[in-house]
Amino acid sequence: MTEFLFRDDSYLQSVSATVTGVTPMGGIMLDRTVFYAASGGQPGDSGSLMRADGSTVAIITALHPDGDKTAIVHVPADGSALPAIGEMVTATLDWAPRYRLMRMHTALHLLSVVFAYPVTGGAIGADKGRLDFAMPEAPENPEALEGALNAMISADHPVNQEWITDGEMAANPDMIKTMNVKPPMGQGRVRLIRIGDVDLQPCGGTHVQSTGEIGPVRLGKIENKGKQNRRVNLLFVE
Repeated sequence: MTEFLFRDDSYLQSVSATVTGVTPMGGIMLDRTVFYAASGGQPGDSGSLMRADGSTVAIITALHPDGDKTAIVHVPADGSALPAIGEMVTATLDWAPRYRLMRMHTALHLLSVVFAYPVTGGAIGADKGRLDFAMPEAPENPEALEGALNAMISADHPVNQEWITDGEMAANPDMIKTMNVKPPMGQGRVRLIRIGDVDLQPCGGTHVQSTGEIGPVRLGKIENKGKQNRRVNLLFVE
């Protein structure tokens, strides 16, 4: 089991940790980490592990091993010299892309408020994100929806996390907006992300502290992805 430090502090960029294992494919496991593992449409973080001798191991992504949501594997660049089990390292994020992912992830939560339809899929990128909706027809006035989204962003709503029990989650299924991705349960509790008084939904990803940090966004192409499905793309306004 890995301690997921990013759940309580998404802004923590570096931490000392102990190597607890090395997978047959060369993935590095730590007792705690600031690296988010790819899941829920959010990519895994990149960065580095600094060893005691001052050398560094480049980490290209982070993954959950074989679907085990309690552990994280740090995937090194090809040819890296691997640390030994028990070795102390300093894990450091590539912060710029992580922060952009945080901004986009929070923006997509707000997009699911503006487009009040069940979410059938999604992806979070550092430059572009998207959500797929069970939406029979494209909206008639996307400019108004874009304006409503930017108004929520500029309102600078606080973004906080809460925890509920598995039983409370099961008793409140309407909080789950995603049709195909269910919140991780079975560990006794489920993490919720609350955005001011406008949104509350289960999520294990990383987010900014307030919506004002997102900055202005624009709706991209709204694509037809089936009889009952529309893909809404979202981009930052640089």
